Amino acid sequence: MSSWLQMVTLPCLSLILFVWSQVPGLQSQEFQFGPCRAEGVNLQQLREAFWTIQETVQAQDNNTSVRLLRQEVLQNVSDAESCYLIHALLKFYLNTVFKNYHKRAEFKTLKSFSTLANNFIVIMSKLQPSQENEMFSVSESAHKRFLLFHRAFKRLDIEAALTKAFGEVDILLTWMEKFYKI
Repeated sequence: MSSWLQMVTLPCLSLILFVWSQVPGLQSQEFQFGPCRAEGVNLQQLREAFWTIQETVQAQDNNTSVRLLRQEVLQNVSDAESCYLIHALLKFYLNTVFKNYHKRAEFKTLKSFSTLANNFIVIMSKLQPSQENEMFSVSESAHKRFLLFHRAFKRLDIEAALTKAFGEVDILLTWMEKFYKI
């Protein structure tokens, strides 16, 4: 009887593991920004929400020669810097961009706008230092990177800056993807 049970159990367990590995959202998904991590985040959902509104938002951007999230801000960010930088960027997007841009969001794009904002809130609330390092790594160079972004934002008229920042969410998501683990 036990050999029959083993013959039946092994294929069933294999099938369950195979199905589990193929279903999005069932796997452990997390962002690992140096010493900080945010578990249970679905990057594909963020991308799809932005793709829904990308054309509308970027069509409103008249400052094509200006880029807020420049290479100097996002390129060659160390793991230690990434924790501070993502925290500062998400906080800025939530407190400045989403808070003020939602008034201009069209009804047809409101659901996607809310999905992005809510997911940014979730990531911010879940950003926890990993066990090795219980404190956020506050790096002077990461702070300087954020200030480059912030100064570029401040140089623009507020409406143009909000549109530009919201239109660059795809750049932010692409950078965040480097820290995404499945």
